Parts: sequence; structure tokens; C-alpha cells
Amino acid sequence: MDMFLLCMFLPLVTVAWGQYSDYYYGPYNYGDNDEWVNVYRQGFNFQCPHGQVIVAVRSVFSKKEGSDRLWNYACMPASQSLGEPTECWWEEINRAGTEWYQTCSNNGLVAGFQSQYFPSVLDREWQFYCCRYSQRCPYSCWLTTEYPGHYGEDMDMMMYTYDYYIRGATTTFSAVHRDRQWKFIVCRMTDYDCPFQNV
Repeated sequence: MDMFLLCMFLPLVTVAWGQYSDYYYGPYNYGDNDEWVNVYRQGFNFQCPHGQVIVAVRSVFSKKEGSDRLWNYACMPASQSLGEPTECWWEEINRAGTEWYQTCSNNGLVAGFQSQYFPSVLDREWQFYCCRYSQRCPYSCWLTTEYPGHYGEDMDMMMYTYDYYIRGATTTFSAVHRDRQWKFIVCRMTDYDCPFQNV
């Protein structure tokens, strides 16, 4: 009987998967040969190509290298319903050694990261590179789980669902481990212009 049910429902599952599989991002391209965008204890500036946004973040931690991390990012084009970005900018600096919460102002989406390492606190300061798409507004926002799951672990955050975008992050800093955990702020965006800002 179980085999009969399996044979009956397997084609339905296959059809449903085929209809909805394009709503998930495919494999991520982290750039040439999966190289890191920084070396330990050095600053970096990473920006997605025009019209693309951050969809994945990867990082490895090294205590012996000043409790620092190597970073890499993957970008993908924003949905065609958003159109072209109308404005891009760097947000305010988030200071090293402190906890912080920040979203892109003016309903922007995260399209890059800039960071500088500070040996005095064994931590980095951060800036988001944000792009606004006409007057589209965020909705259905949520926080991801913590990345990495524990201080000092490798980190691999990927956006699996299409039409959800990173708008910012909240981070906690451990003075013991000299490392950060990140929760990314993820939202959908309207496909029409709206008058609201920083929703």
C-alpha cells in the first residue's frame, strides 16, 4: 500500500517542484576561484555590480590572526519588477567593539560592505553600501537566525528565497571571543512606488 501511495504522489511532487523551483536562488558565484575579498587584519571594500544585491555571505574565523575573519560575498540581479537602482550610497560607520543595529536608509537594499580592522579592539568597523530602487518599500521583514551559530565558527549565510532582500543587520560582539554574530534583516519589496521611508 505504501508503494502505491508513493507512486501516486511522486509525480505530483515533481510537478509542484518544477513549478516553484525558480523561486529559489541557484548556486552562488563568490567571484574568481572563490577568493576572499580581504586578507586578515586589512580593510576591504566590496560592491556588487550595478543592479545587483548581496544574496550570500561567507566567512572564516582565525584566533591566531588577531581574532579576525576572511570574508566573501555573492551578488545576484534584483528582480526586474524593481527596475534599475536610482541611487546608491555608503551608510554611517558602525564602530568596532560595540553592538549595533542598522538598516539601509531611504528604503535601500544592501549591495556591498566596507570594513576596517582595528587591532586595539580585535574587531572591525562596518559600513553598508545601499541602493534604492525608485520608491519601492519594504514589507514582510524578518531577522535571520544568528550567523555564525557560535562565536569563532565558520559562517555561510545564503538567501534561498527569491524576491527577499537584505536591508541591514544587527550584530552582537563578544569581548571574550573577540568575534561577532550577525542577524540579517530581510524584507520583500513592493512592486509599486509608495511614499513611506524606513518602514
